[in-house]
Amino acid sequence: MANSPTLSSNDSKRPLIGLTTYRKIAEDSGAPLYGLMRSYVDAVAGAGGIPLLIPLGLDTDDLFAILERVDGLILPGGGDIDPEAYRGSPHELVRGIDDDRDRVEINLARKAVKTEKPFLAICRGHQVLNVALGGTMWEDLASQMPGAIRHDYNGEGMRTDRPHTVQLRKGSRLAAILNSEVTSVNSLHHQGLRDLAPELTVSATAPDGLVEGVEIEGHPFAVGVQWHPENLVNVDPAMHKLFVSLVEASANTVY
Repeated sequence: MANSPTLSSNDSKRPLIGLTTYRKIAEDSGAPLYGLMRSYVDAVAGAGGIPLLIPLGLDTDDLFAILERVDGLILPGGGDIDPEAYRGSPHELVRGIDDDRDRVEINLARKAVKTEKPFLAICRGHQVLNVALGGTMWEDLASQMPGAIRHDYNGEGMRTDRPHTVQLRKGSRLAAILNSEVTSVNSLHHQGLRDLAPELTVSATAPDGLVEGVEIEGHPFAVGVQWHPENLVNVDPAMHKLFVSLVEASANTVY
């Protein structure tokens, strides 16, 4: 890591950060797997937290038992949310739907909000948070959102490439963490927030007006970002600070 953790690696009270996972199939054996990109794990560990992967397929009681035991939560990127979850419409470009993952993450998002568990929602997670709290989505930005710039660079170039900026709302938690009112971001999504959930406050917008950052005022730490900061921690100290801030909030929250 380019930045040393804020919390000592020898500190027995390092906060436990749960990260949800996705399904994939092993190329060599065809065996079903639960997994997550290493960049998320490294970003949490590099910020002083202890990462813990949360499997799919668990019933709600077991999920909530895990959430009670961890100190913080990350909802990571991944495939699209089923439009039925937000009263949307089928679209030919919607891809990677996993109904069980939708169930798991929507339930965890709602519970984390209700119990004031610190969490960071990234890309798909940012969208899950909005849907969980009653918001809606553009099923495909390029074909539906008027005036949309290009947002989907997935599979092109490096995940550290930053093709556009976002404007950060002055006075927002996100602007304070990043210590700026504008930042450049990577952009690996084709969907986005349409109607904002009532509990959320906008903290960042793209040049076309798309909501790229949200937070919940009064919550110990409830931040969503549309970009992928876990891929930027080694090239931008401000993105590392985003994970440090989650870890610190998770360490300091008393339940």
